[in-house]
Amino acid sequence: MIKHLPDNHSNNFIKLRNSLISNTGKAIGDFNMIEDGDKVLVCMSGGKDSHTMLMMLLALQERAPINFKLIAMNLDQKQPNFPSNILPEYFKKLGVDYRIVEADTYSVVKEKIPEGKTTCSLCSRLRRGIIYTTAKELGANKIALGHHRDDIVETLFLNMFFGAKLKAMPPKLATNDKQNVVIRPLAYCAEKDVASYARQMEFPIIPCDLCGSQENLQRQKVKDMLQEWEHEQPGRVNNIFRAICNVEPSHLADVNLYDFKSLTQAKADDEDPLFGDIANEGAALRISSNDGTRIEFARNK
Repeated sequence: MIKHLPDNHSNNFIKLRNSLISNTGKAIGDFNMIEDGDKVLVCMSGGKDSHTMLMMLLALQERAPINFKLIAMNLDQKQPNFPSNILPEYFKKLGVDYRIVEADTYSVVKEKIPEGKTTCSLCSRLRRGIIYTTAKELGANKIALGHHRDDIVETLFLNMFFGAKLKAMPPKLATNDKQNVVIRPLAYCAEKDVASYARQMEFPIIPCDLCGSQENLQRQKVKDMLQEWEHEQPGRVNNIFRAICNVEPSHLADVNLYDFKSLTQAKADDEDPLFGDIANEGAALRISSNDGTRIEFARNK
């Protein structure tokens, strides 16, 4: 069996691990991701995120008051120089049930996508179909993906910038065929914590040669933007994630989410934030008009 702790673990590492386990457990509980009797297909790319997810699920499996099964799955996409022996050997040492699925999606992507264009969209669609099929064959009713908090926030901005939608990456959703439920147990975990944990655990990381070198990916640009924001104001990314979890439809503009047309009488919940929420919270506002007139709201004592 592989140890759940590195040989040189410190108190700081123990705190980090416990924090990740706690955040993973809270996400699972908040969204009812795993129930008694579930069989969870744990999708393993070989990257830091999926390695961390598997370890968190194994730790929670030992502690949880319910019984559920885990099956680790890796998709061998026949990328050049893919070290196909690493994950099977690792899974055996770890003592977990696993499946290696071989499918040459690499050749399909290289054939269909022109040189220089990003391959992630087609690659992810092909992977998704194979994962769904494998889950059905194995009788797994839950599919666990290793996306963390930062992935969810990045997806929010990608959808806003390039899809004109206020849509992120949900911690839990039903597949299109209604046969499976996809869960993201690391939804509450920060990428920096996942990276630190993976580094100290010295996981056998397998890079993606198909898309890992694509420097112009829009997701990477959004990631860089968010990292710059976080550097300027620590905690900003977490605040954005908290906003995703705290939506007020009456303060947006989607007529399908809120019945603006029938709104004829003001309610406390509908008060304009400029003269309601912000002022009531005591924020100081200064508004200058074109003629130089300035209106000032003093901070409430």
